[in-house]
Amino acid sequence: MAIVVAVLALVSWGMSRLRKSVWLAGIGPQAVVALGGVAVSVHGLWGFALQTAGLPKLLAGAFIAVFDAAEMTLLVMMYRTADPKQGWTPELRLMHRTAWLLVGFSAAMNAVHAPNWWARPVLAAIPGLAAWLIELQLRSKLHRERPDQDDAARPGPARLVALLWQHAWAALFALLGLDARTSSSAVARAALAQRAAHRVYRLRLALETAPSGGSSRRARRRLRRLRGRAQKALDSADVATDTGQSLALVRRLAALTRADEVARLNFADAPAVLEMIEDLAVTPAAQRVESSVLAERADAAREEAETAQRRAEDARKEAEAARKRADEALGTAQDELEAVREEHAALLQQREGVDGAVEAARQRAEDARQAEQAARKRAEDLINAAQQEAEQIRTTVDGEQQRLDKLTADADALQQAHGAAQTALQHVRDQIEEAAALRDRLLGDIAEHAGSDPDPVFKSEAKQAGWQLYLDSVTSGHGSEPSAADLAQLCSVDPGNARNWLRDFRAARAAQLTAHQPRALAAVNGTDRS
Repeated sequence: MAIVVAVLALVSWGMSRLRKSVWLAGIGPQAVVALGGVAVSVHGLWGFALQTAGLPKLLAGAFIAVFDAAEMTLLVMMYRTADPKQGWTPELRLMHRTAWLLVGFSAAMNAVHAPNWWARPVLAAIPGLAAWLIELQLRSKLHRERPDQDDAARPGPARLVALLWQHAWAALFALLGLDARTSSSAVARAALAQRAAHRVYRLRLALETAPSGGSSRRARRRLRRLRGRAQKALDSADVATDTGQSLALVRRLAALTRADEVARLNFADAPAVLEMIEDLAVTPAAQRVESSVLAERADAAREEAETAQRRAEDARKEAEAARKRADEALGTAQDELEAVREEHAALLQQREGVDGAVEAARQRAEDARQAEQAARKRAEDLINAAQQEAEQIRTTVDGEQQRLDKLTADADALQQAHGAAQTALQHVRDQIEEAAALRDRLLGDIAEHAGSDPDPVFKSEAKQAGWQLYLDSVTSGHGSEPSAADLAQLCSVDPGNARNWLRDFRAARAAQLTAHQPRALAAVNGTDRS
């Protein structure tokens, strides 16, 4: 046990010294936390080496060093040699696999040395957790991945488990009819609109069932309670401020209040079914709202694209100015260098004619050479700085240009969606105008027969008998009129007279229907005076 304590003390001292050194600067406090896992793992390996493997105590320390100390050393070496620019090199990957292979062996030996089955998975997970705490900082250091590396697409058992997990959840979402792309806020707002619609509908039912005269105190309290709940639900759902929420509320109320009409709807009548669907979905209003929203988005995208274009133009102008400044600085440096060279040449010429000023000329030549080198260094620095500045500006210009292209594409897509919405809205308006014209023409045709005798009596007995047959046929369960051939055969008349009779019978039947029109149709025609 003393050896275990010594090993732990040595590891702690080594880690503390390493964390204070430049070698592991920035590795983070998780390395200290991982020492607890290392201590537990060392205890398990110590018991395995002595009891299971039967090694002497001296070799047990070496046994622990081969596994836990080796894996920690490999992880620390990986952190030291990691370079974010190069990423995961083949050498780093080899060291990474070796370290985790040793972690696997340590976990297996800790599980074997565990006293019971409850402790086996916990003790087996300790080495992996300790190594993972160290690797977290390593992964944060190597966060930048190279474009030619795609570890997620490489096949393997982990990739297979991830794909099976994703497919299982996708099947569950499809079975429940849920959209995985819907955000939690959208679901919450839809639930608020549904609750507001239900509470308003309950208030409506209570108002309809309330007595017309005086109501009891209990009924008034119930109405007051339902009204308060409906008001709170409307406020929480933002019906008054959010157009989408108000539209969802109206649609839900339409579905609740017109459920009887939908149940009694004749689905063989396609126009009536379409009209009912449009009424329930509040289609024209929704299309107008959607068209206005799309138009606003298109305008905003267009303005943002214009702003990005102006920014790109400004960045281009700035890059051009920086390039000009760099050229001017380069010209100035070249002029200074030429002047220094001329001065150096003049000093050399003076040296040939003046023997007494040799040392002074040599000194001036050395100064001129140093000035030349300094000027060349300044010129190179100016050139490098100008090139770096131009490269940064070029990168900014490319980014702004890409953003401009993306915003332009978004604006075009929104403009196309706006045009499609406007076309659909115009189509709905044309259908409404056509239905109104058809209603007016039918009302005019019915009004032409409004002044005739609703119960005609014909002079000819055969024609009167034919009228009775026609009336019985159209008022029966089938509702179809007899043909001219049937009237001619039953009344013993010419088929031509039977066809004339059908026109008269139709006019007389129209006069009857006009005289006994329903109350709703009378209100439409303006003949209801009650």
